[in-house]
Amino acid sequence: MPDDPDPEVYKAPPSRTPVSESTSTLPNPVTFIQTAFDYIIDAPVTFVREWVERQQAKNKSYYYHQKFRRVPDLSECMEGDYLCFYEAEAQWRRDRLVDQQIVEIVRERLGACKHREGPNHFQNCAKEAKQLAEVTKAYQDRYGDLGVHGNARTCLMKQKHRMIEEMKAQENASQ
Repeated sequence: MPDDPDPEVYKAPPSRTPVSESTSTLPNPVTFIQTAFDYIIDAPVTFVREWVERQQAKNKSYYYHQKFRRVPDLSECMEGDYLCFYEAEAQWRRDRLVDQQIVEIVRERLGACKHREGPNHFQNCAKEAKQLAEVTKAYQDRYGDLGVHGNARTCLMKQKHRMIEEMKAQENASQ
């Protein structure tokens, strides 16, 4: 079967609209406005966008999230090195936000598991519950009782006091 039908075999039906050659037809104003828009506004914008895309394709950079270099901890800063103090504080705040997100992700996983498993969640979601308990305890050990205005210095002092208490507990247990 041929792709195109034979025009002699399948003739087009005659047009029912009379064609008068004496009347001149005016162009459709919608078509005129659309064509003007295409040439005046759309064509330059499309040209600039394609040019920018070509330039960016030459210098392909993969950006997922900002990566910060690790800076020394507050305990490693020299006395009077305020820039080091500032960087350590910023690092501590980023670490705190990351730890908060880790706790939130584990909590969401446990919630999804409970929702999925229904009444059997106690036995089927035990691993997620244990992981949430561990992550929450680690977060509480590090950042608990610091309050909203906690900073790297108070967190460091809290860890120091906890280490001293653990050393005293070990000495009392050994005696």
